[in-house]
Amino acid sequence: MANRILPLELIDKAIGSQIWILMKGQTEIVGVLRGFDDYVNLVLDDAVEYAPDAREGGRIKKTELHSEILLNGNHVAVLVPGGSGPPDDSMAAMS
Repeated sequence: MANRILPLELIDKAIGSQIWILMKGQTEIVGVLRGFDDYVNLVLDDAVEYAPDAREGGRIKKTELHSEILLNGNHVAVLVPGGSGPPDDSMAAMS
């Protein structure tokens, strides 16, 4: 039988490294994971947000968040430990 790892153990291994987070909706965030809790509320440093801007026809806007942030775990859809964000040829990276 293969070794099993629990979801929170995987997130714990990602502390101190970069993580790519896909939120419910169309927002994506990349940052350094500093901590989390049992509800997958996340604390990030050096975060960059990729989100559609309704004022510009839905074009993806890149926003650097220059402070420590807390993400509500209820809004997290996918976590990619070690992920560097949207691919270079994606709409998000082109903005």
